Amino acid sequence: MSQVLLHRNRLMVWGGTLAVMALLPVVFSQGFAISLLCQIGIMAIFALSYNMLLGQTGLLSFGHAVYYGLGAFVTLHVLNANLGIPVTLLPLAGGAAGLLAGIVLGWVSTKRAGTTFAMISLGIGEMVAASSLMFPGFFGGEGGVSGNRVTGKGLFGITYGPQIEMYYLIAGWAFVCMIAMFALTQTPLGRMANAVRDNPERAEFVGYNPQWVRYLMLVLSGLFAGIAGGLTALNYEIVTAESLSAHTSGAVLLMAFVGGVGFFYGPVIGAVLITVLQIAVAGLTKAWLFYFGVFFLVMVLYAPGGLASLLVMHKRLWQARMMGWLLPSYLLAAVPGLILFGGTIVMVEMAYALLGGAELGGSEVKVFGFVVDASSGLAWAAAAIVAGLGMLLLKRALREVSYQWNNVHAALTRGMTA
Repeated sequence: MSQVLLHRNRLMVWGGTLAVMALLPVVFSQGFAISLLCQIGIMAIFALSYNMLLGQTGLLSFGHAVYYGLGAFVTLHVLNANLGIPVTLLPLAGGAAGLLAGIVLGWVSTKRAGTTFAMISLGIGEMVAASSLMFPGFFGGEGGVSGNRVTGKGLFGITYGPQIEMYYLIAGWAFVCMIAMFALTQTPLGRMANAVRDNPERAEFVGYNPQWVRYLMLVLSGLFAGIAGGLTALNYEIVTAESLSAHTSGAVLLMAFVGGVGFFYGPVIGAVLITVLQIAVAGLTKAWLFYFGVFFLVMVLYAPGGLASLLVMHKRLWQARMMGWLLPSYLLAAVPGLILFGGTIVMVEMAYALLGGAELGGSEVKVFGFVVDASSGLAWAAAAIVAGLGMLLLKRALREVSYQWNNVHAALTRGMTA
């Protein structure tokens, strides 16, 4: 009976996911929103493919962009070669490139795990990134490789000219890849990858070769990363050396970590959040990288399990109908938190205005709809006082949150043992 209920719940989750993907362009119909949704779908595949290494197999990679970038370059070359392959299926060319790269490079890099694997992956990533400028015939040099997806062969009259058509292509591939990667976690290979992550010696004692398991997982991870690269090539119709860079590898690592590597859906949460930060918030302020750095630091210190771990913790309380115990203390902490947040943002924006000078529009900066003179000592004093007051009040409010949190968990524990 429990298995039937589990399968029914999974069908509901996947059905709901598909429905949300189909309806998102209806709710967010602006051109910018559609482009943002396209990028989120691509990054979700990329982040989940990375989590196959870090979250499931315990392999910290600093060069996962290799498979993503090679998949993007090969996809555009196949598109420009006009081989008659439908544009709908072109991401498979990127997947094949990522798979082949995983077969060749993975055999070397997976011979060791831990720090050794991380350093090897970093070296391979830098080597391939350097090769992108050494072989302009394939990588296109500094200008990269461009193409036109409309010139490709379409299916059922779909040209993929309008961005909405491209969105549904990306959403379709994202849904298929998510199901495939989740199904992989339920296979013996996926289970053994978890065993190799937790205790490779015991996995070897029961007859499995940890290096072979790591190798297979890296190859399959390269396949899905290549599909993500193929989709980004079709979406932007240009691929440059940046897609192979350490910056891209670092971005996908942050997506997986912030979302939560211990949960399948964690990297999807991270992909959504960081993509929005990169595209939407970056257009509002020059200091977005600073804000993201602070956010990442807070996550590492207070929620190392990622955002998904916080959702799981509160899910238990919701099911036990105890969220009402915490909501008042959460609301109490939210007010000083917003005060501290506002004061800090004002000081950061003023600092960027002073350091950037004329490049950022002089000493005057617009924050929360108000124009603030960054050269004014009064403005700095006011912002510092607001931030300091928020910090003091938040410190007191967090004591109440901690007290209520301990009470809730104590009550929950008593209920479970009763």
